[in-house]
Amino acid sequence: MLTVLRDSTYRRLFAAQVVALLGTGLLTVALGLLAFDLEGSNAGAVMGTALLIKMLAYVAFAPVVNALVARLPKKPVLIGADLVRAGMALCLPFITEAWQIYVVVFLLQSASATFTPAFQSLIPSVLKDERDYTRALSLSRLAYDMEALVSPAAAALLLTVVSYNNLFLGTVFGFVFSAIMVALTVLPQAMAPAGPVTSLWHRTTLGARIFWRTSRLRSLLALNVVVAAPTALVLVNTVVYVRDMLHRPDADLALALACFGVGSMVVALSAPAVLERFGDRALMLTGAVVIPVALCGATATMFLAPPGAGWWWLLGLWFLLGAGNSTILTPSARLLRDASTEETRPYVFTAQFSLSHACYIVAYPLSGWIGAAAGLGWAALAVTILAILGSAGAFLSWPRRSSPEAVRPETEEQPVEQSTEHPASRVR
Repeated sequence: MLTVLRDSTYRRLFAAQVVALLGTGLLTVALGLLAFDLEGSNAGAVMGTALLIKMLAYVAFAPVVNALVARLPKKPVLIGADLVRAGMALCLPFITEAWQIYVVVFLLQSASATFTPAFQSLIPSVLKDERDYTRALSLSRLAYDMEALVSPAAAALLLTVVSYNNLFLGTVFGFVFSAIMVALTVLPQAMAPAGPVTSLWHRTTLGARIFWRTSRLRSLLALNVVVAAPTALVLVNTVVYVRDMLHRPDADLALALACFGVGSMVVALSAPAVLERFGDRALMLTGAVVIPVALCGATATMFLAPPGAGWWWLLGLWFLLGAGNSTILTPSARLLRDASTEETRPYVFTAQFSLSHACYIVAYPLSGWIGAAAGLGWAALAVTILAILGSAGAFLSWPRRSSPEAVRPETEEQPVEQSTEHPASRVR
């Protein structure tokens, strides 16, 4: 997997991604402490609102801003987005009211909604070889999982010697470092846009229309629902289950979340070899089976386990849920690359960024509100049903033998000619 780092362009971009991710992790911890300082016991409501604003910025803002900057050179777009993120993070230590958090979070996450799809759509142009691109996807997935484990630990260590306001400076450093790495990198020349300039509405909706016309991407849309279901259950309700139902210490909450991350990392490490042997469909639809089954196990455990019991079941099920998520998330960008051209790729990646986060707008409240009102067992049952519906849609949308799907280079109603050759056969 690490052989892709021999490519100097990708190595710098990956370094920018990793350091920015660590900075974002520090931001999450510091933002929670800032909210508690400002609102005390209402800090949870502040954080919940901030996360909702984040998702709304991702869903509503990403397609529009991508349509506006799609014909601009990638480098200034990426650097500009990083500098905006750094500027917003620098404002956070001076905030004195909760509404100011919401404004800064919206601007910061809007800049992230500009940066992330543009960055992701750039990697296929840097690593054109199938195997290298697959390894890069696994490495990127591993970076996200490692960030979830390393950032809280780094924040806890730093908080022993500095105040939480100084963590925001780490976030600023991460974004500035990312901007410097992008500035020092020679990026591939983008293709000149073909055809006349189309309307803003046409460009804004182009990615979603390509999704709807391409069976594999329709399946990916359903798989986004499958991924959102366990993620919502784990992130929203693990703390309640561990502390309230199992009566375990705070350290065990970190252990449970770590099992979810470790499951994802194990799959990310093995994904290149598995994809080469079995292809995208087999691996991703395996995740669409594993996740509902594991969620059924979680539902049964929460309903049937005696009070204080079920700890080891929880760890095993969270590991399986993390692994199932990674089987879908790691190869997903391969589908986006294959269903797009150099010209349409930013629109397709942006559509995935926006549509996938839209699933969380449904899954997070579903898991949290039902858990608070009716109990964790009913919350687990609700997201299990959501995952089953998503899995059914994925299997129906991605038949074993699909007819050729075309996606033209120009931004027209039809997608570019796409081969139905099995992905594994192209890398042998």
